[in-house]
Amino acid sequence: MRRRNRSGANKERVIMVLSSVFVLAALTATGLFFRGKSEEKNDGYVVDFSAIEDESDTLVKNDSTEIQGVMDKAADAQGVNKDAVTADDLDYDPYFQETNSVNVENEEAVDGETEGEEKGEKAEEKNIEKSSEKDKKKNENGEEGMIEEGTDSATLEEVARMEEMEDTMAIATSTSIQPALTFGDNDTLAWPIVGNVLINYSMDKTIYFPTLEQYKYNPAIIISAVEGETITAAANGKVSSIYSNPELGTVVVMELGNGYELTYGQLKDITVSEGGFVNKGDIIGSVAAPTKYYSVEGCNVYFKLTKDGEPINPMTKLNSREQ
Repeated sequence: MRRRNRSGANKERVIMVLSSVFVLAALTATGLFFRGKSEEKNDGYVVDFSAIEDESDTLVKNDSTEIQGVMDKAADAQGVNKDAVTADDLDYDPYFQETNSVNVENEEAVDGETEGEEKGEKAEEKNIEKSSEKDKKKNENGEEGMIEEGTDSATLEEVARMEEMEDTMAIATSTSIQPALTFGDNDTLAWPIVGNVLINYSMDKTIYFPTLEQYKYNPAIIISAVEGETITAAANGKVSSIYSNPELGTVVVMELGNGYELTYGQLKDITVSEGGFVNKGDIIGSVAAPTKYYSVEGCNVYFKLTKDGEPINPMTKLNSREQ
């Protein structure tokens, strides 16, 4: 019985040992198997940095070679010195020339500007020549000062405005140089022309007019004269108006100051203008042919003096020595 038990125990031990060995062998084989698989997989995903660096260097060299080729072509086209700048200096482009740069001379731009200025000067000279030729033609044809028909309305308005301003300035200038009109009650008048009085002043009673063959009031004196004889101003004054009248012909009215006013009638060839100042003794016109209202009396000068619109006998103011 004991032998059987011992042999059974030995068998169990042998079986356990064999089982343990088998299990260990199996585990070892399994570990080796999986380790081989993992190594194969890792070999497929390992990054070779040295290879990448080699490829990068190759690409950089190729790109730099291509860039250098393009830059060389551009330099050949523009005539720039390639040896003056290194190829790896990427912050500065030696083939780019900034227009109007302080350190770069742009001959083409300067030439273009010079040509443009020369063309502008030539065009301006042509315009001046054309305008001078037009002015000459206008002067030859008696058309100086006339506005061309093609001028637009804006230009016409501007010309009219300028003319109006010139007239205003002329009047203002003439007015500014005029002395004060100070004719008073004690001042006297000069005779406008030497001659006899054909018809006297008469406002208190009627007087006979030969041409009209009637009696009427006369607010002036009618002085005999010769046609064409000059007529002078009887006092300092300002020409207030010039007009034509069927009875008196061309009339000149002058302000003397302090309400006094002189009226000259039967005139022609007027040498004064409205608003102008006239000194005593200045020529204001000449004697005209008599109107039909004075055909019998003949050539004469109508001479009237008023104060504040009321007639005054001129004889009271005329210097008797000049009669």
